[in-house]
Amino acid sequence: MVTRATLIRRILPVLAATLGANLLLSQCQSSPPEGPSATAPGPEGTPSSAPAGAATLSGAGATFPAPLYQRWFYDYGQANPNVKVSYQGVGSGAGIKQFQSKTVDFAASDVAMSDEEIAAVPADRGVVLLPMTAGSVVLIYNVPGAPENLKLSRAVYSDIFLGKIKNWNDPKIAELNPGVKLPDLAATVVRRADGSGTTGVFTRHLSAVSPEWKTKVGEGIAVKWPTGVGGKGNDGVTAQVQQNPGSIGYVEYGYAVNNKLPYASLENKDGNYVLPTLENSAAALASVELPADLRAFIADPPGKDSYPLVTYTWILAPKKMDTPEKATALKEVLKWCLTEGQKSSESLGYIELPKPVTERVLTAVEQIGS
Repeated sequence: MVTRATLIRRILPVLAATLGANLLLSQCQSSPPEGPSATAPGPEGTPSSAPAGAATLSGAGATFPAPLYQRWFYDYGQANPNVKVSYQGVGSGAGIKQFQSKTVDFAASDVAMSDEEIAAVPADRGVVLLPMTAGSVVLIYNVPGAPENLKLSRAVYSDIFLGKIKNWNDPKIAELNPGVKLPDLAATVVRRADGSGTTGVFTRHLSAVSPEWKTKVGEGIAVKWPTGVGGKGNDGVTAQVQQNPGSIGYVEYGYAVNNKLPYASLENKDGNYVLPTLENSAAALASVELPADLRAFIADPPGKDSYPLVTYTWILAPKKMDTPEKATALKEVLKWCLTEGQKSSESLGYIELPKPVTERVLTAVEQIGS
């Protein structure tokens, strides 16, 4: 006769095994996948095929649009968890080089690639230049006693960066700002130490407004500066200005706002002193029509309300990607950035692209393939 105790002893191992199997099955079905690939390991530790529509994309380049790009890619990833997009702000020059060497899936630059740079892209990759957003470059400063929006004429800020105006109590600055007592303090230029699209934008403008600058220094993402100390990235220049009284530098508008640094009111082509408001920056943008290749250079925009230091900033996308999955993913990400993503622009200090511009860029996105 089988006693109750004996029956329980026989059943317990079976129940334990069944419960363990059910628990393991439940964990496999409900636990989030580990790691960035979201796939199970394949033979010899390699990942198996990714889920349909999954892709991981990497980009690098300009620091000017980095806050907006990082916001876009985060928001897109929240809505589309199968697509992971990373972006590193390393400077436009480094971004172009990484794109040419195929170490990133896409890159970004505040200055559209030159013909020579495009020619250096491998033929099996190609490139399409996509203006994704636009913004202004501002002159930030750390001058005790100075007002928040110090007036600087074209001649004055050119001479500061040429090293000709060496002190903040210079009569040329005082004349533009009557009633303001500026300190007897050396004016220290802070400029980019890395290859920078922001530098390209600023030096192109200086070359347009100052014949001396054009002759002695010229324009480019890296130039031989007459004076100053270097900072890496827009954030590096911002930090240098914050920490050093008497300093002046150039950064993207959002960096000035986010760090609560004063920025100058600049004289524009029409002789008016204007601030980098979104309206004034948009007015400058509207003064220049995008050509067929979408490479526009806004050196000195006309218009009574136009802020003088405005630029588009470009994504450099390959015409041929490694896989159809990556090509499809990048196209969808960029389409989202040009539509839904534009709604985030103004909150971060960037200019929402006009609809005719986005329509042209959306058409250009279709050149991306595999």
